[in-house]
Amino acid sequence: MLSLQLIRENPDLVRQALEKRQFSEPIDDILALDERRRQLISEVEALRARRNEVSRELGRMDEKPPELITEMRQMGNQVKALDGQLRATEEELNDLLLRVPNIPHPSVPPGRDESDNVVVRSWGEARKFDFKPLPHWELGEKLAIIDFARGVKVSGTRFYVLCGLGAHLQRALISFMLDLHIREHGYKEIYPPFMVKRECMVGSGNLPKFADNLYHDDEDDLWFVPTAEVPLTNLHRDEILPPGTLPLYYVAYTACFRREKMSAGKDTRGIKRGHQFDKVELYKLVQPDSSDEELERMVRDAEEVCHRLDIPYRVLQLCTGDLGFASTKSYDIEMWAPGCEEWLEVSSCSNCSDFQARRANIRLRPQPGARPQFVHTLNGSGLALPRVVISILENYQQRDGSVVVPPALQPYTGFEVIT
Repeated sequence: MLSLQLIRENPDLVRQALEKRQFSEPIDDILALDERRRQLISEVEALRARRNEVSRELGRMDEKPPELITEMRQMGNQVKALDGQLRATEEELNDLLLRVPNIPHPSVPPGRDESDNVVVRSWGEARKFDFKPLPHWELGEKLAIIDFARGVKVSGTRFYVLCGLGAHLQRALISFMLDLHIREHGYKEIYPPFMVKRECMVGSGNLPKFADNLYHDDEDDLWFVPTAEVPLTNLHRDEILPPGTLPLYYVAYTACFRREKMSAGKDTRGIKRGHQFDKVELYKLVQPDSSDEELERMVRDAEEVCHRLDIPYRVLQLCTGDLGFASTKSYDIEMWAPGCEEWLEVSSCSNCSDFQARRANIRLRPQPGARPQFVHTLNGSGLALPRVVISILENYQQRDGSVVVPPALQPYTGFEVIT
């Protein structure tokens, strides 16, 4: 969340920053609630001081004047009533603060939506086919590696079943990406739970804003993770990290679960958008003065997967209007899919500054005895499936309908061609 002090001391700066994000949450309401909260605190403290004073007076008296005893009782009732008002005001204020997104980094280009995102670089040449390349949904069925009908039969729309070499290909991709990030990029592997407590969703920025897009077990109040970013954010929730701890680099594989309410009617063919998908997630906790540099490094780590698979891709910097809720600066990586004839987002890498750290209360003590400060957090896909599977099938398809496995992946599959 944003610092209340920042909003209080620089309201115009915050308003202007949020306007760039096409966001209209009333900052005036937050300021009014903050003023009300501080007024109530002042009144409560004054009453408690007076009550303590009267209590001391009574303690020095042999006979207790009835009027002082009555005053003590009245002040106790007033304090109780004001405490109730204070709690209600703080809850309302906190709820509003939790719904306000992060403010854009000064380097983020202005824009209204994804059409204003900026391509910062691209790599690779699109393959020239001597036949018309098929989309992955046709390839998958012809090769019997994707079963759409049985996925719907088992779980409903936006589900599918990977079969045989298709399931093997996905498993190989996950192992390949984990090994690359662990062995060459310095990340520590984490295998987190796929369900988390409500406070974890709040800490990562998913609640209360995106409740409608999450799967939830009502009885135990557990939430299925929409991304490994959620449990990774909360590994150090409510901790003060000792000096010398940072940076921390984590990588995790999880299944991800999303209701996709906000994308109803979009991408209904194939496996591009489903309620359940796999992802390898990169996560960093770093010093505040290094987070910009760490974001660029994270993007390069994710790009390396595309390089190794030898699939054309491009990197876009997101404009202010397309930033994620918790992000101050983001890059998307998109792979080219010749069968679909579109760029597919396979990674989004974001610097969240201290936004998540404030919500999850993750702090660092810079030096022994120094005052703790909030860390900066970063997250990024390294990469997200199944869109990488789509890109492999469509880029490596052959005229006879088979698909060659990228050389970098063959040690993990044990086979070179899917037929």
